Amino acid sequence: KAALDRSRVVLSVMADAGVISPSVAAAARPDQVKLAAGPQQNSLRYFTDWALPQLEGLIDEAKEPIDVWTTINPDMQAAADAAILKYTPEAAQAALVALDRDGAVRAMIGGRDYVASIYNRGTQAVRQPGSAFKLFVYLAALEAGMTPDSKMIDEPVKIDGWSPRNNTKEYRGEMTLRTAFTNSVNTIAAQIGQQVGTPAIAAVARRLGLTTPINTQPSMVLGTSDVRLIDMAKAFAVVQAKGKSVTPYGIIKVTTPSGRLLYERPAQEDLQLIDPWVAAGMTDMMQTAVSAGTGRAAQIGRPVAGKTGTTSSNKDGWFLGFSSGITTGVWIGRDDAKPVPGLQGGRAPATVFAAFMQRAVANRPVEKFATDVTLPEWTLETDEEAYLGELGNGVDQTLDGLSDVGPVAAEDAEYQRVIDEATRQEGQPARRTPPQPPRPNQ
Repeated sequence: KAALDRSRVVLSVMADAGVISPSVAAAARPDQVKLAAGPQQNSLRYFTDWALPQLEGLIDEAKEPIDVWTTINPDMQAAADAAILKYTPEAAQAALVALDRDGAVRAMIGGRDYVASIYNRGTQAVRQPGSAFKLFVYLAALEAGMTPDSKMIDEPVKIDGWSPRNNTKEYRGEMTLRTAFTNSVNTIAAQIGQQVGTPAIAAVARRLGLTTPINTQPSMVLGTSDVRLIDMAKAFAVVQAKGKSVTPYGIIKVTTPSGRLLYERPAQEDLQLIDPWVAAGMTDMMQTAVSAGTGRAAQIGRPVAGKTGTTSSNKDGWFLGFSSGITTGVWIGRDDAKPVPGLQGGRAPATVFAAFMQRAVANRPVEKFATDVTLPEWTLETDEEAYLGELGNGVDQTLDGLSDVGPVAAEDAEYQRVIDEATRQEGQPARRTPPQPPRPNQ
């Protein structure tokens, strides 16, 4: 408004000075002027709005000009702009976040047009991820001892009155977890949720970086909790990093114009959030989802691992995946949550991902994924003390078909009760075969 008012004053002064005629001044309509920002400069504001406020916690209040060195890659940012401009459906919004191996943000798009909307849908918006949330479901399954080759039955299920259906409305019987993930079979995800427990799935999601509330209802396995795109990208990046922690960041260092260093990002300690063999199994299934499943549109001529996500009535479409060290998340939808025709994650979002990644990794070496699932060695004890856990160690155990005994570090009476239940022959000491560690194809 201030700019428009000022332009009217300038036109009036020019007319009074005889520089332009009164008719020209009257015909000029400043309010009709459309400012065209260059797309790359336009979209970079989403990144700077996210990164620069972090300076407050990195340096003291600056009393002189400073230079801020950021992680953004101009070529990748331009590639992200071009992909979103070309493949986002009309009237829909879009967001993209691309992370390097160490969490450096190489590209960030928060919307189609920063001038029209400064709201960053990549870091601020919370939307349901749909089947993209199955990343955490299958990670929990792997941590519970299943493998990509473990088999389950695709069949109608009913859980507390909830009956999940597959997108195809068909049931294919016995299949491996790999096949179920590749084709995003909802009934298998629901059964996994019941076997491993939805709280365990929520715990995995929280461990890998989700910061929004996560419900533990049975339907949570299909992505009914709201999430942020940057958090989802972070979680997928952890799998790419073989289970090690990844923290998105945008500022590398801060200096004065003379070169005096005010801040430099310190080396980060890598935390092992999931075991490498779990990450390998997950990568195996994600790679197959792209090569032969719902994510085929994300193929770029080199190994890609990823997962699609679509919410009901096509309100949200997602694709998240990685290749050659770059992890990218794409979300497409409307701010008013109205349906977008043809939005499925395997379509527009996966196509945006592919168009961006083809340019983003063009100069990087082709990398094959480590997908061999090598289970750790377990040392098994046979006596009841090792099996049930010493008092005070807080270990949970299960006796054959019996219910969980809970923390065995309870009262002596509870401990004795479990011993008694384990006894099968009167007058004989309780000797049980300890539970075996998970093995492939179980």
